Amino acid sequence: MRRPIIFILCLTLLTGLTGCRPEGTLERQLEERSPADPSVAKAELPASLPTPTPVLADTQSLILEDQSNIVAQPPADLAPLEFVFPTFDAQTVSFWRPPLYPLPWEPTPSDHFYFTRPIGANDVNWPLARYRYGYLLYSEPHTGIDIPAPKGAPIMAAGSGTVIHAGYGLYFVSDIYKDPYGIAVAIKHDFGYKGKVLYTVYGHLDRVDVYRGQRVNAGDILGVVGETGKVSGPHLHLEVRIGDNTFFSSRNPELWIAPPVGWGVLIGRVMESNGRKIPQLKVRLVSLESNKVYEAITYAQGAINVDEYYDENLVLGDIPAGKYWLFLDFTGQTIKTEIEILAGQGNFFTYRSTRGFDFTRPKEKLPAFNPPTAMEQADGSSSQTAP
Repeated sequence: MRRPIIFILCLTLLTGLTGCRPEGTLERQLEERSPADPSVAKAELPASLPTPTPVLADTQSLILEDQSNIVAQPPADLAPLEFVFPTFDAQTVSFWRPPLYPLPWEPTPSDHFYFTRPIGANDVNWPLARYRYGYLLYSEPHTGIDIPAPKGAPIMAAGSGTVIHAGYGLYFVSDIYKDPYGIAVAIKHDFGYKGKVLYTVYGHLDRVDVYRGQRVNAGDILGVVGETGKVSGPHLHLEVRIGDNTFFSSRNPELWIAPPVGWGVLIGRVMESNGRKIPQLKVRLVSLESNKVYEAITYAQGAINVDEYYDENLVLGDIPAGKYWLFLDFTGQTIKTEIEILAGQGNFFTYRSTRGFDFTRPKEKLPAFNPPTAMEQADGSSSQTAP
């Protein structure tokens, strides 16, 4: 009698375990979700199953991720400009993303998508949503974006140029091995913007595979993702600098990295009635088609530089084209409007508390005209011309 009983128990346990498995493997689900168009890049496999995307019953009752799981306890010896990678719960990740637009991508005179992704499509290669450029973690705003790729993932040059730094010591601290960037690479690119030189910086590497003075092209391997410097987890810290290779010359990388084909970038300037920008204001996008929620906050006050054209205090990249509700949590109330994200370009809006929303793009700023001095007029040496 023992053998039949044991057989029945084993069969029951096996049936129960089989019933708990998801329908089909992750690879099969990805194949079913992937578009039929063979030109679209192969699906990106997350290291683990993603957290379910928040769902909306309607646009008035938003179900958003809980922000309370952010661990924000700085180390006791943290200096003002040292970088710390915050600890978060697992992010929601997309099963696939289309390929990027070809470079350089300039769909409008004000857009300058000159760089490709420094992490390949087989790994997470988009910014950590809760720690974008301009976000305030401790005492200083974030001057780049963090891409939470796994340790050892290859890091590629975002554009062609010359390596001007490779190894420890990017931040010029007295002890180079205490540099907050850790092992880092800096590239001076052989192209610029409006007469100014462009630089990219890649921080927290585990290993460097290039040397100072080496010429690289977009896509060349610079090293691998690590967790050197002031971090609490493996990731790539990426900065875009314009004019000078200094911490204080950074710009928002999401305005310079090409978006996926069919996706766009939301750019905003959120102000009080007097025109002063409002810092750290929550902004949400809710898709009218899928009810998916995208969330960001406006820049914090401090050492943050803005785009010369947009003069923004909000950037939310990698948004699929389509129509959305745009929500602002302002002065204890939620203000909303409908907005359309156009593919492959920056989609700009302004909000002023007394005037509401405006979707007119900024006017191009003319160069400042400084009249020549009397000496310059006398010897004809002035190079100034009237606009």
